[in-house]
Amino acid sequence: MAGQARVLYDFEGQPGTSELSITTGEILNVTSKDVGEGWWEGSNQRGLSGIFPAAYVEAIVQTYNVPPAMPPPPLPQIYVEENTAPVIQQQSQYDDDWDDDWDDDVSEVNPASHANAAPGGRSNSDVGSALDVNLAGLKLGDGKGTVRKNLNRFSHFVKTGGEAYILGASKVTATDSDYIHIIETNDGITWAPNPQPYSCVVASPKKESKLKGLKSFIAYQLTPSLNNIQVSRRYKHFDWLHERLVEKFCIIPIPPLPDKQISGRYEEQFIERRRLQLQSFVSRVSNHPILSRSDVWLHFLTCTDAKRWKSGKRKAEKDEVIGAAIFSVVQVPEKALDPLQLDSQTEAFGRFVQSFDTAVRTMQSNFAEQVKRQQGPYKRDYQRIGQSFRTLSTAMELLETAPLTRALAHTADTYDQIALLCEDQPRLDFEPMGDLLHDYRGLLASFPDIITVHKGALQKRRELERSATEGKTESNVVIRAQQRTDVVSYTLLAEMSYFHQERVRDYNAAAKIFLQEQIAYYQKIVDHLQSTLSQYKDV
Repeated sequence: MAGQARVLYDFEGQPGTSELSITTGEILNVTSKDVGEGWWEGSNQRGLSGIFPAAYVEAIVQTYNVPPAMPPPPLPQIYVEENTAPVIQQQSQYDDDWDDDWDDDVSEVNPASHANAAPGGRSNSDVGSALDVNLAGLKLGDGKGTVRKNLNRFSHFVKTGGEAYILGASKVTATDSDYIHIIETNDGITWAPNPQPYSCVVASPKKESKLKGLKSFIAYQLTPSLNNIQVSRRYKHFDWLHERLVEKFCIIPIPPLPDKQISGRYEEQFIERRRLQLQSFVSRVSNHPILSRSDVWLHFLTCTDAKRWKSGKRKAEKDEVIGAAIFSVVQVPEKALDPLQLDSQTEAFGRFVQSFDTAVRTMQSNFAEQVKRQQGPYKRDYQRIGQSFRTLSTAMELLETAPLTRALAHTADTYDQIALLCEDQPRLDFEPMGDLLHDYRGLLASFPDIITVHKGALQKRRELERSATEGKTESNVVIRAQQRTDVVSYTLLAEMSYFHQERVRDYNAAAKIFLQEQIAYYQKIVDHLQSTLSQYKDV
């Protein structure tokens, strides 16, 4: 036997499963704590046995020796099929040799850490928190009332560990570098700024090889201003870093990486385009007041030793402060927040995100189409115009005077040059804007999950407050839940503030550059046409 546990909250097991219904205050005999996915196994005083959520009970510390734990009985097949995410023994996605190609790399996966990672596109994991369970059929106090069931027993709020945090069941070991601070200024609620801001340059991509040329890859040189020491990183290292950031920061949208590509990935134009996209990713992380100070990012940015890289990599993959556990290390102002005002702010922000996402997608589609047209039909149209003038010039050479045929030939050359300008121009205006739109599609795609976590926290708070008014939950439990909910709210407000600030800066700068390049493009065309026009003065 693994000991005994006292039930903190009522739980109603679902029919047809091995779940055990438990009542607040009763003592359970725990037979196994290794069932997984936040469940323990045991029996009650009436001799009924089954599994129950670990977050709903607290272990009773025994002052005497207990017998060795008995192996748990197998779970019913219906429970395994309906309520348990498959446990997959994964090979490591990135091995210790950091020079392997990204498309055949393997890496160590920390099951405990992935269990807390946010799903919905923000992580590859779809397994629930090891500490977290859903409040399905939760009864509080004397068990006379039952909270409305959540049909999704492993909702996003649950999977991120949000419910465990609000209930106070999430325990993590944190270091000083893990702590995050939020402040209130005249501009509102914001992340505390990085006291030592820095930048980083991605440059000098070059093709390298190993195994006597059998494996080739592109290495990018990163130089952070905080130490001016250059490090070499490949796309697979960026990919690994991105997974770690997404797993750790469920409260912050992580900038997207450029899309993976196999064919043509060693072409000069592709390499330069990817360098620019990676520069955007690096700049966004370096500028963020929280991401820029995270241990995993600084390790990626500064580590030059292979052994230290491996140890830091393992440490990051075993990090406990991930998912909603990160709320445990967030320090916020003491001022309590108004839930009704929060509802209004988050609803308005949610509508803005949806509208902005639609606008970004539409603009990205239109700009991509414009690039295709300029490099295809528009270019060919200018070439056809040039060929028409060239044909006319050739035909007139038989009878016409030399000045006119030269002018017509010059006109043909001008339109050929305009065709080349048209083909090259997207590199200067439409593609940079398209890269910005790509960044924001990735950022905007993360906000629905972040907002869902916040809504889940507010919902649990209201449930506990309602239960307290009915005398089923102690007031101190509600007060602590309110304080924890405020932490979740402060983080959302801080990130909303930062997002709006960056949005204004990004699109203001991008629109200026786009228009400047458009003006320069058409000015070049005008200059070419005016030069050609002058050829006809002597005819």
